[in-house]
Amino acid sequence: MLFSRLNLGELELPNRLVMAPLTRLRSGRDGVPGPLVVEHYRQRASLGLIVSEGIYPSPAGRSYPGQPGLVTSEQIAAWKKVTDAVHAEGGRMFAQIMHGGRVSHEDITGGHRIVAPSAIAVDAETRTYNGKQAHPVPHELTTDEVPVVIQEIVTASLNAIEAGFDGVELHSANGYLLHEFLAPNSNIRTDSYGGSPEKRARFVIETVNAVVEALGANRVGIRISPEHNVQGINENDVEDVRATYEVLVNSIAPLNLAYLSILHDQPASDLVQDLRVRFNGTFLVNTGFGDITTREEAVSLVSDGHADAVVVGRPAIANPDLARRWREGLPLNELDPSTFYAEGAKGYTDYPAYQPA
Repeated sequence: MLFSRLNLGELELPNRLVMAPLTRLRSGRDGVPGPLVVEHYRQRASLGLIVSEGIYPSPAGRSYPGQPGLVTSEQIAAWKKVTDAVHAEGGRMFAQIMHGGRVSHEDITGGHRIVAPSAIAVDAETRTYNGKQAHPVPHELTTDEVPVVIQEIVTASLNAIEAGFDGVELHSANGYLLHEFLAPNSNIRTDSYGGSPEKRARFVIETVNAVVEALGANRVGIRISPEHNVQGINENDVEDVRATYEVLVNSIAPLNLAYLSILHDQPASDLVQDLRVRFNGTFLVNTGFGDITTREEAVSLVSDGHADAVVVGRPAIANPDLARRWREGLPLNELDPSTFYAEGAKGYTDYPAYQPA
């Protein structure tokens, strides 16, 4: 089943392996992906679907030095070279639209103030152009400013289609802006965007609806990570988590999105499978944030009916031809984690495809 075809939106995937959105920081200070980025994604076009690294929709939404954007004409033109290369190899590619929210610093955003649902800083340091610095206390978005941020995400999504992407994935996971609105410890608002699960889910629901209206539902997916407590997120209240994500999924299910992608270390859990039933559409699972996803795990997730497709990260980094290697049971390249967030080709475009001895 893992190597069978799958309909996703209006796309037909040749297999059910999806390349996870992987932060790699190879796009320079201007956020313009260059030839290395083109080659990196081109090499991996045989995967069923590629989801790009998180792309910022506005200068204030940039989380990392070297992260690419979809804001300027130069960035759009550069991404067009990436998507053209992937399509020339027969691949399919979605852009992950990622507003970093409070996971950033003014040294990264070029002086643009950091925004979040509430004025609560991440209690950690981040790497900036001037070394490691503490995350600042973010500006709490006013009720009038919320629609402005949503429109920035819509505009970036339209820019993604102009750049040749087949669709967009809205990043509502891993502690970034959309996830910050969902979590009760990063969202302590008392207006219509905070408090109850229904109010905390409102920003994400409105964002999804706005992007769907602009692009069409078949070009929109969403990624969530319930109970994934990273970057200052605390979702430990089981009842609150269930209530919040039930509201979210119940609200977006009628839109018939291209897919729902869940990052969770227990894909067979009642929570995850209940959300799958509620969504009632193409369902992607990613379990590999802590442990690397194995071939056996990926095969069983699909064959056991827990997911329609499996999202993989580190195996796709080290093996541009991962679909072939897993399909034929071939050995894998050795992964070099020291190059994940480095610069240049090492650990990025120099992993070889399989060659028989």
